[in-house]
Amino acid sequence: MSLSREFAAFVANLTYEDLPAAVVDRAKGVTLQALSSALVAHDMPASKQALAMMQEEEAGGGGSATALCSGAKLTKAGAAFVNAEMMLAGGKWDTFRMLTHPGTAILPAALVAAEMTGCSGKEFLTGVAAAYEVMERMASEFIPTTMSRGFHAGPVFGIFGAAVAAAKIHGFDADKVNAAIAQCVNLAAGNLEGIRSGGRSLREGGAVRNALLAVAMARHGTPGGETTLEGEAGFYHSYTGNNLGQLRYSFTGRNTADPRAITAGLGKDWMFLETLYRIYSTAGFNIAHVDVTAALCAEHKIAYADIDRIEAVVNWFETEYPSPAFPLPGSDGKPRVGSTQYFTAYGAATGGYPLLRGGQPAPGETDPPEVLDLMHRVTLIPMVRRTLFGPRITVFTKDGRSFTREGTGREFIWDFEEHVRRIAPIGAGLGISPAQYGRLTDLCRTLDQAENAGPALIALTVPQA
Repeated sequence: MSLSREFAAFVANLTYEDLPAAVVDRAKGVTLQALSSALVAHDMPASKQALAMMQEEEAGGGGSATALCSGAKLTKAGAAFVNAEMMLAGGKWDTFRMLTHPGTAILPAALVAAEMTGCSGKEFLTGVAAAYEVMERMASEFIPTTMSRGFHAGPVFGIFGAAVAAAKIHGFDADKVNAAIAQCVNLAAGNLEGIRSGGRSLREGGAVRNALLAVAMARHGTPGGETTLEGEAGFYHSYTGNNLGQLRYSFTGRNTADPRAITAGLGKDWMFLETLYRIYSTAGFNIAHVDVTAALCAEHKIAYADIDRIEAVVNWFETEYPSPAFPLPGSDGKPRVGSTQYFTAYGAATGGYPLLRGGQPAPGETDPPEVLDLMHRVTLIPMVRRTLFGPRITVFTKDGRSFTREGTGREFIWDFEEHVRRIAPIGAGLGISPAQYGRLTDLCRTLDQAENAGPALIALTVPQA
């Protein structure tokens, strides 16, 4: 079978009972993460802009789907766009292989589909799990090469996750799932030049909007083709330069990837479980610097006043964001507010980073002087094949000693209950009461028992629900 047919058969045949307990747990966790991010952004300018834009563009249109937090009624595509933009604005994303954030595309599509179908919590979780698995398998080895061609891997691969989530929740058979995947090849988009030249790129919001178009085309019987992913002129040829698995860049240093491995072990080996939580609102590779450095200093009782300097050995891609081919102007390795050195210093000097704060100080916010001083004594050492999000931190103290801690890259992969514990501090800064956020958390925790998942989840993001 073609790649899209293999994926389509997996998606169409997958049942809740097929899901390992860890996969169900992770599906609940990413749902809470995405909704929490939207709640953080409930009053942010980007959220207001997205809602106002859709209300103006869709004036006179039907209002069958609900925007998170506001409760505004929009078209399905409009609500999905607004919800994706809110999740992005909140900064509490999940992350896969550094440069994709599946939940910001998958959860908006899943919520719209769940609201339209009245599906159960089990059906919702199954759709979410299928979507993550397909998207992440498609993306895993090809993200750096895709970025090196000027495409943004997040929306380019995110459209497939969004379409699979909606198709599964709508109960599509394998033929229609295949058609939806095939149409996503025609609609996938995302470019890096906007963010490199002072703009704000259209990312997962556009991807989920296009995904719902692909799903609608499949529902109405539009054929999509058979080898749209791996064919000679297909998706991988277009976005990576060839359909043979030849890579320009990779996170591991390998220059080839076997296209047959994309679906190897599908339904048995769950790549979804590699998804991690970005609880600090900064580039994903910075989150480990905060926690690994903080843990090292706590373990050895190292205070800011004791530190002479810090060295961090990191995957070289983390110093060339978003791609070595097209680094942002600020990716010059120099310490500044918002740099990796800044977050390493935050971990050492304060033992963490505020969860409700952005990647840089907002108006009226200030940084501890210790952080601003220490970041100039943090040195990054890029290394090929270093584990992503797994820095090796060495703190050199003024008395001549040194202490080292190895990051594993899995510090931000945890189960639902640990996720609830780690994300709890955001409860004080949302547009709903702590009690209502607690009810939302409880609903996510027991989502496999819910009869009508979509409206219940959405309602608990609206104040006074």
